[in-house]
Parts: sequence; C-alpha cells; structure tokens
Amino acid sequence: MPINIDREKCVICGSCIAACPFGLLAEVKGQIQEKEGCTSCGACRDACNLMAITIEAPQKAAPADDASRGVWVFAEQWRGGLKNVTYELLARGRILADTLKTDLSAVCFGHNIAEVNRLIAYGSDKVFLADSPELADNQEDFLTYKLVELIKEHKPEIVLAGATALGRAFIPRVAAILNTGLTADCTGLDINTEKRLLLQTRPTFGGNIMATIICPNKRPQMATVRPRVFKKGTPDEKRQGQIIRVDFKRESVTAKTRLLSFIDDVTERIKLEDADVIVAGGRGMGKAENFKLLAELAEALGAALGASRAAVDEGWIPYSHQVGQTGKTVCPKLYIACGISGAIQHLAGMQTSDVIVAINDDPNAPIFQVAHYGIVGDLFQVVPLMIKKIKG
Repeated sequence: MPINIDREKCVICGSCIAACPFGLLAEVKGQIQEKEGCTSCGACRDACNLMAITIEAPQKAAPADDASRGVWVFAEQWRGGLKNVTYELLARGRILADTLKTDLSAVCFGHNIAEVNRLIAYGSDKVFLADSPELADNQEDFLTYKLVELIKEHKPEIVLAGATALGRAFIPRVAAILNTGLTADCTGLDINTEKRLLLQTRPTFGGNIMATIICPNKRPQMATVRPRVFKKGTPDEKRQGQIIRVDFKRESVTAKTRLLSFIDDVTERIKLEDADVIVAGGRGMGKAENFKLLAELAEALGAALGASRAAVDEGWIPYSHQVGQTGKTVCPKLYIACGISGAIQHLAGMQTSDVIVAINDDPNAPIFQVAHYGIVGDLFQVVPLMIKKIKG
C-alpha cells in the first residue's frame, strides 16, 4: 500500500476522507480503508492532525545503462517497398542523433527490398538489413525475435518506429521483453541534452492535454510515432553509409501464430496516409448510401475517401477510412470535411493538413475553427455543385 495508517493513533475523524482528491478513502467497519489507485499525493497525510498517516517512500530505480548509444529507426516495409513513415522518422531521427552526437541507424527486415540504399540517402549512417523470405510478410513473432536480438547486441539508447498497425502490434512486445518503457502514438520528439533523455510528447485525455514522457532509468528509450507527424527530409544521393547484413534463423523462433493469407482492402483505392487530397464524411452524411456522393467527388479530384469515427461506428464505411486519434493521422495538401462536426479526436488526426475546407450546415461547428475555408450549407446541395464544377 502507498499509505500506512496507524490504527492506534487514528480516531476516524474523517479529515483524510474529505481531503483525498480522488475519493479513495472510506470508513469501513470502523476503520479507514484505502481503495486502489492512490497516487501518493500526500493530501490525506497533511490533513491528519494526529500524524496517523505516513507514505512509503518509492524505491529509487537503478540508473540507466550509460553504455547505450545510438538512435535506431525501424524501417517498416511491405511487399519490398518501404513505408513513408520510415523516411519521416529518419528525418526526425537525424536531428535527435546530431543533438546527441551519435549515429543514426535504420533496421530493416524483409525480402528483396528495393530501396535499402535510400535509407542512407535519407540520413541513416548504418542499415541493419535482415533479408529472408520468412520476413517478407512481417510476421510479428519473427520481427520481435530479431529486433530484440539486435538491440541486446548493439545497445542503442533510442528506438523509434511508426505507430502503424504493425508497429502498434509488435513494438510493445519488444519493449516488454527488454523490460523498458514505451510511449505510443507520439506527436513530438526532442532531447534533454544534459541527461540524454528522449522527450516523448503525445496527446492524452482525448487530446485535451499534451503529455511529455521520459524513461530515465531504462534503455533503450522506445517510442512509436504517428505517420505524417514529421515531414520527410530531402534525400542526398551522394551520402555514404554502411549496410550491415544480419542473418535470420527461422528455427530459432517458436512462432505462436501461422500466417495463412492476406486479404487486401479493395475499398481503399488510394491510401489515406499517402493521399495529397482527402474527402471525408461524418455523421452528417446520414447513411451509408450517401457516401457514394463523396466517393464521386473523391474520384473527380483523384482523392482518397476518409471518414470520422462517428461514420465508422455507424457502419457506413470501413474502419480503414477512419481519420482521427483512434484512426489514421493524415497531412494532405487538401482536406475536405463534409458533415463533420469537428470533435477534438478527429481534429487530432487532420488539423495539420495544408488546406482544410469544411462543409457543414451548423455555423457553430468546431470544424470551422480549424478550417481555412468554410461553407455553411447543406452538403447534399454543395457537393453536387462541386462535382459539376470540377467535371466541367
């Protein structure tokens, strides 16, 4: 228990119960008892005039391994091509590595990857490459085993990965095996140079608070970062680096799953993460059939089709189209929001778009606070006019 109550001193006056900001103390059968969730804030102790409450001092954690050096980026691939989030992380990783005066390395697992040299052009000093047919389909058991093995051998101080479906699935397993911390879905990364700490910023409490998290006593410091949060750098084709080939031994891994097949999402004509233009619909669409109107506009613009969580929860459109805190983070050149009120969770996933156009019949909708251009009107009248104008 975080707090200790001296039963001989306690007279059950109730001062501590009233003082607890979380309501975690109560009188039960003639004794003050504590519920789970105590933060050791000390309010109950300070309120007790009889000094019947003491708080256990937290044990000091062991210092971090000073031998750890280097910034690593997990270079995610799919079917031999590197994901854009890899280049985004290399751009930020280069800044972090230069600040720490250390190397930046990319770690790439796959088979017949065509763009490995591009990792060096985009800022990596070294590339750890495991090329094997077994790694082609990103089977999580294999990736977990190999990444843990490399981290234990080379001891990087920072490991970054994309907060993609793959990154969210296996990177936490890596952190758990290494007994280190992991901050998920980061939107900002910086360095405390004095203590060589990675400052990991992410939204919390529905996006109302931006929390900066550190991992002072464990290495490596690990974070996953949402795609499109950082901008890609400019490649330097003349840049020199080292490609280090590492072996992967399938027989060393006991896989808990067996991959049968992949089924492509045929509803995604253009990937949201890669789209320069996105047309998105929300609860204001009314029903699934009305998304055909947005699909027509998207086709006319050569755009991807997106949606708010409300539309996805209603079953009007698959989850793969969801934009927002619990969906995908996007940063297109043009984002057209149709019938989207602008809940903070949705804004967290699209408010960095270059140009935002909002169409809504409610002039007080929060979406207009972030929109560059706003159209107050019935989207079922406005969108057909847009389609007619675009098609000429």
